[in-house]
Amino acid sequence: MARITASVYTSHVPAIGAAIDHGKTHEPYWQPLFAGYEFSKQWLREHMPDVVFLVYNDHATAFSLELIPTFAIGTAARFPIADEGWGPRPVPEVVGHPELASHIAQSVIQDDFDLTIVNRMEVDHGLTVPLSLMCGQPTEWPFKVIPFAVNVVQYPVPSGRRCFALGQAIRRAVERFDEDLNVQIWGTGGMSHQLQGPRAGLINREWDNRFLDRLIDDPAGLAEVPHVEYVREAGSEGIELVMWLIARGAMADVAGGPKPRVAHRFYHVPASNTAVGHLILENAA
Repeated sequence: MARITASVYTSHVPAIGAAIDHGKTHEPYWQPLFAGYEFSKQWLREHMPDVVFLVYNDHATAFSLELIPTFAIGTAARFPIADEGWGPRPVPEVVGHPELASHIAQSVIQDDFDLTIVNRMEVDHGLTVPLSLMCGQPTEWPFKVIPFAVNVVQYPVPSGRRCFALGQAIRRAVERFDEDLNVQIWGTGGMSHQLQGPRAGLINREWDNRFLDRLIDDPAGLAEVPHVEYVREAGSEGIELVMWLIARGAMADVAGGPKPRVAHRFYHVPASNTAVGHLILENAA
């Protein structure tokens, strides 16, 4: 059967992608951030999955305020790179896994989660920046990717509790797939940041690091945190962190298995006007 072996959590700041694309990763401003992902690149080479189930949010490229799915799963064979206003990022097209994606959609919907099934979709920096941070700039991505878009842009957005339970349903779906696949689930977005209004530029180091602590040790309790706390403590865009709870809900200990091992933890500010958090958790073999 397929199995989820690890979860990866990272911010997906668009300026990070621009720094990579324009060769600025060794500049003094950016070097400390990219240094925090050097371990991760080596770890990924040593723990290469067959498929990454990548949880992210679309930034008005595939979807808009005219059509806002709460949860959308990409079931296509290929996903072109979106043009977000300055041309598509110079990164490889994303290759999907339609069979596993369709199986997950079937299983999760039968578990009473309503998903939007997307057979044609462009993917933006929310998905490509995490791939670049973990893989560098290859000529092709070294694994297949199932994009899973979550609405954290327009209220109402899903609760942390709902996201955590969805992660559990995704784990069950993966384990019901007959093919022997090594699957990782990545949660992206966040950490604390606000892009507009009087609190633009807000970063809350203490709250971010408590979030990481609880994500590791108390994910079920963290899933009960209400939206208002995210907005108050982590800024209006800090609500993106509920997507990390989908990945955490898919880990084995949530179903009564052993606690995952923390392979890597990293936190850095600022990147543009955003706090960057990063975590790798490994399931027991």
